[in-house]
Amino acid sequence: MIENRSISGKIFNVTNIILLGLIGLLTILPFLHVIAASFTTSAELANSRFVLVPRIWSLDAYRYIFSTDTIIKSMGVSIFVTVVGTLWSMTISVLMAYGLSRRDLWGRNYIQFFVIFTMLFNGGMIPTFLIVQQTGLMNSLAALIIPVTINAFNMIILRSFFQNVPISLEESAKIDGCNDFGILFRIVLPISKPALATISLFYAVTYWNTYMHAILYISDSAKWPVQVLLRQIVVLASGLNYDGAEYTDIPPPEQTVKMATIVVATIPILIVYPFLQKYFAKGALLGSVKG
Repeated sequence: MIENRSISGKIFNVTNIILLGLIGLLTILPFLHVIAASFTTSAELANSRFVLVPRIWSLDAYRYIFSTDTIIKSMGVSIFVTVVGTLWSMTISVLMAYGLSRRDLWGRNYIQFFVIFTMLFNGGMIPTFLIVQQTGLMNSLAALIIPVTINAFNMIILRSFFQNVPISLEESAKIDGCNDFGILFRIVLPISKPALATISLFYAVTYWNTYMHAILYISDSAKWPVQVLLRQIVVLASGLNYDGAEYTDIPPPEQTVKMATIVVATIPILIVYPFLQKYFAKGALLGSVKG
């Protein structure tokens, strides 16, 4: 009976490996196609709709994208917005989440209600635009950070995580003379690395993919984040006119440029993700249920 169970367990494991392998392959194949297509020629891409290994390797699309230093400046803008925005959002979110995790906080339920309310209803594009305009944030990088400082969902995850911290740790810290800030920075945050890494990744991806806010609030092309500039490059490569950086020295290979822009926009986040991957699953699950 034990041997049959062992054999059935092996069959189950092999079946799981095969199924998960196929799912993983189906997931990664489109991205491999995008990378390969960005390094191929326009003629080959036109004749073959699906490319995994280019017959002729070409850097024309990347030469076109990096034909001026405009893309480098936009990458710098995106990196600045992502780093500063993530640090700012995490600081405010941690402080608010820790405060709301304290059951003795006066008015805690009312504050949580207003936070959750923003997940269901918001002022909309026009009121937000008017607020940004009246506060003098227009055409500044702060307009890409301050209006999206806190994501209510991320803050609630942090709050739930902080609530699961054993109360005995905090009581011991208070006996040793720690105040609330001491407990937060010396006790709570060091044991909350999975949640902090996960929420940081969420915020970083949001800031890196900033597009609509840049379109609405930034009129100076020198302050465009990379997502906006790459969209303009694709528009130009498609033969349409636009106002922005000049890319007239090199004829644009349309389809390969589109693939290359996807790679350029995605690679930076993919480089960061492996360093946070070990925290990701644990941080996303802890705090979502109380145990």
